[in-house]
Amino acid sequence: MNAIWIFGDQHPAHALSCNGNVNLQTPEIDRLAAEGVNFTRAVSGSPLCCPFRGSLITSLYPHECVPGHQDPMPQNVPTVANAFAAEGYETAYFGKWHLDGFKENFDRRGAMHIIPRERRGGFDTWIGYENNNSQWDCWVHGHMEDGSNVEHHLLPGYESDCLTDYMIDFLKQRDSKQNKPFFAVLSVQPPHNPNVAPPEYMEKHKPEDLKLRPNVPNIPGVLERTRRDLSGAYAQIENLDWNVGRIRKALEETGLDKDTVILFFSDHGDMHGSHGQHYKTCPWEESVRVPFIISGPARLTQQGGRKSDAVINHVDIAPTTLGLCGLTVPTWMRGYDYSPIYLDDREQLPEMPDSAFLQIVVPTCHADSTDRAWRGIVTTDGWKYVVLEHQPWLMFNLNDDPYELANMAHNTRYKVERKRLHDRLVQWIRETGDTFTMPEI
Repeated sequence: MNAIWIFGDQHPAHALSCNGNVNLQTPEIDRLAAEGVNFTRAVSGSPLCCPFRGSLITSLYPHECVPGHQDPMPQNVPTVANAFAAEGYETAYFGKWHLDGFKENFDRRGAMHIIPRERRGGFDTWIGYENNNSQWDCWVHGHMEDGSNVEHHLLPGYESDCLTDYMIDFLKQRDSKQNKPFFAVLSVQPPHNPNVAPPEYMEKHKPEDLKLRPNVPNIPGVLERTRRDLSGAYAQIENLDWNVGRIRKALEETGLDKDTVILFFSDHGDMHGSHGQHYKTCPWEESVRVPFIISGPARLTQQGGRKSDAVINHVDIAPTTLGLCGLTVPTWMRGYDYSPIYLDDREQLPEMPDSAFLQIVVPTCHADSTDRAWRGIVTTDGWKYVVLEHQPWLMFNLNDDPYELANMAHNTRYKVERKRLHDRLVQWIRETGDTFTMPEI
């Protein structure tokens, strides 16, 4: 079985038409959900680019691998590419990396940084960049499977389109009758800001026409920025959706669709004005809740188009992918293998986690970022609990309050529930070897 990851940057779970958003149409991603399993409670355990990506590639928690923004992934840490290669897979990566520790500023642009080959995660083919934030001015470099260099060059068009071209070329070079399976990754910057897309997508979304989430406050400055940013973000997502369709078409044309599973997700979300906040790093739903869809050959699932409430986390993606391919999960991976939910149409699995562990280990200096370290959990029974050092912060019953309008963290009526959640969070911190000063309650 082959496996493909497709993921964007800063794409919240609610920003898909299959998840009920009326502002955009994502027919290709909807088709993935209609033919697979949509994990509606999936989270980014660390809603910040570099920590998420380190955990994604290694299945280790941020405090064990990449704790903060622009921190480098340790050289000696094994990766998901190593795990697949050990099983005889060909591996390929296309797009944003953000794991080399390059310190970007106004005079030092990440897109111009050349990542040494030994810092590219062990992928056989790797064509990408450290960081970009300029979708019409995207530079890439890398190497091919045969060892030849891909010289640093400017992509000839919009980033998502050109990176998808690389993925399609890779697929067309595979023969469906070859014995060597593959694991390939497409990592695009959109819908990360700046929120620009090709004109045919931008012109479809007028800021004044958008329906906003109920938790966006009626404050003029917030509303104006939210509408402006969202109109571009929705255009970017619809363009990404078109590229998902291109990849699916290439799989069908090569016959690889019969033996390839696709995992679609994001590194984190974007607040887009909810609670008056913007961007990421905070623990509210718009920041931590991400799309996560598994889709592939119909023979793998008896019922397409179902949803799962499993709280799959960022560290679980690599082991789940290995499980989907029938491979053994290495003991060094921290995450849980959720593949039987897809493969066997099961919802309850042995020793399945009852919650997902959330962290911002090192606060960033980004504008609109949370300037405190925090820890939290999201539970399978619908609760979220988040603490700062020495201080309970947030507690929501997401079943009754999906927009997180009623914070119960300091409500005496919920002291017993808070104690249960607090103790579980303490357990997560101890079991993962994290260090954090928990509050007394």
